[in-house]
Amino acid sequence: MKPRHPTYWRSYAQLADDPGFRDFVEREFPAGASELPEGIPRRQMLMLLGASLSLAGIAGCRKPVEHIVPYVDAPEQVIPGVPRHYATTMPFGHSAYGLVVESHEGRPTKIEGNPEHPTTAGRSGPWMQAAILDLYDPDRSRRVLRLGEPSGWEAFVAAWQELDATLVATGGQGLAVLAAPFSSPTLARLAAAFRARYPNARWATWEPLGDENVREGLRRATGVAAQPVHDLERAARIVALDADFLQTDPEMVSSARGFAAGRRNGVAGGEMNRLYAIESVYTVTGANADHRLRLRSGEIGGFVAALAAELAARGLAIEAAPGARPPAGVDPQWIGTLAADLLEHRGASVLIAGASQPPAVHAALVALNAVLGNVGRTVRYPEPRDAALSSTAELSALAEAMRSGEVTTLVLLDSNPVYSAPADLDFAEALSAVEHTIHLGSHRDETALGCEWHLPRAHFLEAWGDCRDASGAPGVTQPLVQPLFGGRSDVELLGLLAGGEARPGHDLVRETWRGILGELGFEQRWNRLLHDGVLPGSPAPGATPRVGAGLPADLGNSGTGAAEGLELVFRGSPAVHDGRFANNAWLQELPDTMTKLTWDNAALVSPATAAELGLANEDVVRIGHEGRELELPVWIVPGHADGSIAVWLGYGRSAAGRIGTGVGANAYAVRTTAAPWFAGGATLTRTDRKHELASTQDHGSMEQRPLVRESTVDGFRRQPDFAQRMVKMPPLEQLIPDHDYATGYQWGMSIDLNVCTGCNACVVACQSENNVPVVGKQQVRNGREMHWLRVDRYFVSDGGDPAADPAPRAVFQAVPCMHCENAPCEQVCPVAATVHDDEGLNVMVYNRCIGTRYCSNNCPYKVRRFNFFNFTKHTPEIVKLAQNPDVTVRSRGVMEKCTYCTQRIAAARIQARLEDRELRDGEVRTACQQACPTEAIAFGNIRDPESRVSRLKAEPRDYAMLAELNNRPRTTFLAKLNNPHPDLAPAADPQPGDSHGAAGEEHP
Repeated sequence: MKPRHPTYWRSYAQLADDPGFRDFVEREFPAGASELPEGIPRRQMLMLLGASLSLAGIAGCRKPVEHIVPYVDAPEQVIPGVPRHYATTMPFGHSAYGLVVESHEGRPTKIEGNPEHPTTAGRSGPWMQAAILDLYDPDRSRRVLRLGEPSGWEAFVAAWQELDATLVATGGQGLAVLAAPFSSPTLARLAAAFRARYPNARWATWEPLGDENVREGLRRATGVAAQPVHDLERAARIVALDADFLQTDPEMVSSARGFAAGRRNGVAGGEMNRLYAIESVYTVTGANADHRLRLRSGEIGGFVAALAAELAARGLAIEAAPGARPPAGVDPQWIGTLAADLLEHRGASVLIAGASQPPAVHAALVALNAVLGNVGRTVRYPEPRDAALSSTAELSALAEAMRSGEVTTLVLLDSNPVYSAPADLDFAEALSAVEHTIHLGSHRDETALGCEWHLPRAHFLEAWGDCRDASGAPGVTQPLVQPLFGGRSDVELLGLLAGGEARPGHDLVRETWRGILGELGFEQRWNRLLHDGVLPGSPAPGATPRVGAGLPADLGNSGTGAAEGLELVFRGSPAVHDGRFANNAWLQELPDTMTKLTWDNAALVSPATAAELGLANEDVVRIGHEGRELELPVWIVPGHADGSIAVWLGYGRSAAGRIGTGVGANAYAVRTTAAPWFAGGATLTRTDRKHELASTQDHGSMEQRPLVRESTVDGFRRQPDFAQRMVKMPPLEQLIPDHDYATGYQWGMSIDLNVCTGCNACVVACQSENNVPVVGKQQVRNGREMHWLRVDRYFVSDGGDPAADPAPRAVFQAVPCMHCENAPCEQVCPVAATVHDDEGLNVMVYNRCIGTRYCSNNCPYKVRRFNFFNFTKHTPEIVKLAQNPDVTVRSRGVMEKCTYCTQRIAAARIQARLEDRELRDGEVRTACQQACPTEAIAFGNIRDPESRVSRLKAEPRDYAMLAELNNRPRTTFLAKLNNPHPDLAPAADPQPGDSHGAAGEEHP
């Protein structure tokens, strides 16, 4: 059979060769990137510059007025300039992330995963990396407020104790608590004490993106409201049903690690795992799938019923409806092939459904996993311990009790239901009917504005606490800094409610752990716990429930896919989640992996749906659902399910802070308790307005050059060196003498595209480590984003017209500076601001740079960033505390780029010199490498043939991007391998000698 040659492309504008796209990529710099702001004439700008220089000269004649005061008594164990590292745990609902936090003279500056913690295992995700910026958010609440007026913690304690006397007498009649989900032993103990003190009080737990569908499905199937824990490293076949376990799922770090292990197994000669994704919205998980089926969310229940019927027909002992038919448009061969693959891999497969799918789907998957022999191997069902889990039923009952006057005192623990509660509950109205309302939160948010008392909440890096991860492993949360704004923790407030007196969080947590660790040797074990951050010997596996082989009777119609009209789908934002990160500028500016949108949400639709309704990108549409309306701009996404509209939650905040307020539209306004995740019957009406969106999908375009290289596992085994042969290299001549490296280290990097999932953890880690500034939406539109590392996303069409491909594949490529041996940027800099050092790094001397930007123009990889404006000039003082003191904070007018984290290299070199030894392999880790949950990035000394990076560069999959230019980059890539089923449409399988197209070029 003649091989199918793939076409790689970024956007429909590129495929159509749109004039706007051509203008953007053909200019030396993107349109608007070189112009002065707001149309200021050149003469006026020169006058302003002259005046500024004159004033600077006058100011230079004055003596400085600042006073520098040294330590009188230096703090113990603090060495200026030498960071310290502390283990802690980040709570996230009923999940927990073990972290190691770097601290400089008492201020936390960088977060990494804790190698000892079973969930993170030394790795992290974007939300963990960005949490450091939340600590220094200048919009965090700074004082206790009563009726909007300043008060104090002591005044609140006195007021509560006065109210408490009445409440205790009635057993808490009229008292209610609304809390966010948690998995904390201390909070669980205090909640039990609260219920004992107030037996007539109400307690509700809720969050907008809760997983109650999952737990209800397990309860229906097993009788136990357990929580699935997936061991993907043991799974040879994975089926994801509306489940984005590689990005937006709370357990994405451990899931990505397990998934990557299965991909590496195939490279090493074993069996590579195979991922099937069935979903409506194009997710990162779907992009990494070997086979992806786009299907409306409401039709996935019918798909599961048809799959079960096919498995039963092939002999599996499952009680399935024999007449179940696949949803319209689904090829029966697709389901038959999947069924055969699952049966062939009994005990080594797993089916995963996302939290958005109804309980019937989750119950069905429990049964299917059981009869396939997967339970106890690739999936476990431990019961949540010390957990309060989200329940919309509890929230609805609480809102009704508030309206009826049954609730007279309401305490809200880290909850913002006025913004995020289902629209039909009208929580703001219910809140106004309560006499006493107390809100604990990090910001004076939408809910706090309607409360009698508002208490500032301490960040987890400021507070004592504890939490268990999804598998039950308990860890401690210890503060690295005193509360910056006098905040109090959930533990401290609940301790006051449960005990009637204010106690320090430290005492409350230690009291809990005395019961866990025991009195014998407590201090020693407690100190060990603080050092490790997690209790050794955990987690417990939990009981494996007995599961029947029957499927829910309502499985086939468990969704609303058959309803007339469009389907409306709600999803948590990959950036701001449910809105809690709305004021985090790093996450707002982080380009979404699939859409490449920043600073906004949009109505995501397929090309066919857009054509049917006459829509184009940035058209504002009015979405109607159950009598409610929402206006959003349209964004067309290849591979999106037809007839489905997806909207991200978490935007449209009205009281998030200066960064997040007014960004995007509030999709919670049309979300109801009856349809919290998806619903049919939606309407879409086009308005006559446009709304500008900032997308980076065409930024950094490299003019249809071969960039990504991929093959199938079978193709790789036939021709292991396909990556080098896919581009016909012309004879290369060396015009510039080689650099003389007599001694020392030589640094290089390898990025494995086979396990890079595109999760964006590396981008945020680089931003945190290297003080990379945020530029804002308009500057992103102008092409001025400052990220030193980007993740390129390419859609892939395996034949035919790519513009007509309804379901293209997608691949990712992380692109930092290549640190070329023959660096074209170095040859054109007139002031030698970018130079080669004796360890092979392409470095920037900021003090020399005069901003000619010749280097950026000459860089074929487009990885250099020019700071046109002083983006750090107005940085709040509190935010400056988050900056890495080992990295220069750049002013305007200089070129910025990846440095291979040279400050980390220098620190490791100094330490090795002090210990009179050579640097060890793995001792220097770049920020992107350390954060990557799949270990896709390797860095080290390429002079050492035994180093990990040298071994990877010796693999046959290794290739250099744009090698034909003879730049000889030190950053190289390992080609991606796919594992498609031979009976389904094959993925790209280029043959040796094939020319390999990219970015819109198709080869005959």
